[in-house]
Amino acid sequence: MLIDLPIVDNNDIKKHNKKPEWLRVKLPIGENYKKVRELVDSNKLHTICQSGHCPNMGECWGEGTATFMILGNVCTRSCSFCAVATGRPTEYDEDEPRRVAEAVRLMQVKHAVITSVNRDELKDRGASIWYQTVKLVKESCPETTIETLIPDVKANWEALELMISGGQEVVSHNMETVKRLYRMVRPQAKYERSLEQIKRTKAYGKRTKTGIMLGLGETKADVLEAMDHLVEHGCDVLTLGQYLQPTKMHIEVAEYIHPDLFAEYKEIGLAKGFDYVESGPLVRSSYHSERHVGM
Repeated sequence: MLIDLPIVDNNDIKKHNKKPEWLRVKLPIGENYKKVRELVDSNKLHTICQSGHCPNMGECWGEGTATFMILGNVCTRSCSFCAVATGRPTEYDEDEPRRVAEAVRLMQVKHAVITSVNRDELKDRGASIWYQTVKLVKESCPETTIETLIPDVKANWEALELMISGGQEVVSHNMETVKRLYRMVRPQAKYERSLEQIKRTKAYGKRTKTGIMLGLGETKADVLEAMDHLVEHGCDVLTLGQYLQPTKMHIEVAEYIHPDLFAEYKEIGLAKGFDYVESGPLVRSSYHSERHVGM
């Protein structure tokens, strides 16, 4: 069964901006989906699949995989695109790394993705919890490969080093949008700072990855400029997906990008030097992430 994605359209939305046919997904059903949901709920874990309203949750959970979100589910940032709750976090669970490791073991996943909210109020940006989570998953499931989708550390490079030193194979940090739109889309972040974070992660010896949303008003020239900057700063893997407005309180969709343009961007990205490009309307940063570990 197919359903329309939960995108809020204003009454005055232009005709060419109505939801196209290619933005349809399957309802989350099946035994594996139910099993994953039960494990997540019973272990009191958060997933970006739920908090971020990911359109691929049914597919990924149906295959027995999920992206775990550590350090609570309240973010200190207020990005205009994001469905995760924002405010002053109160949760800081030191037992969370053990519970994540246990869930990964019970789910028997071959590739785990771990992300987190921003915790700007913490001196180490949550790096100690990050380190312990990755270490315990590796100890519990040594054959499991790990991708960590980490937040902006606000140039706390010591925190970054601890955050990425637990043994994960891939370190992702999402740019989210192009340089020209940064102030509108990510008012508490800096384009150059995120590029520097990717560069330092690469220098540490990690496989690097980032994601950009399209349909926020960027031009083709903006996207190609971002690709050039990312290749120059050592980014190995790029994901491109359609921005979907989670609620009417979030920034509106400026345009729905046709799948043909996504395919074109993939070819351009590979030609520019990325090892891997995942590009499509429903692509999210953790979608098919098991393919991004190595070539």
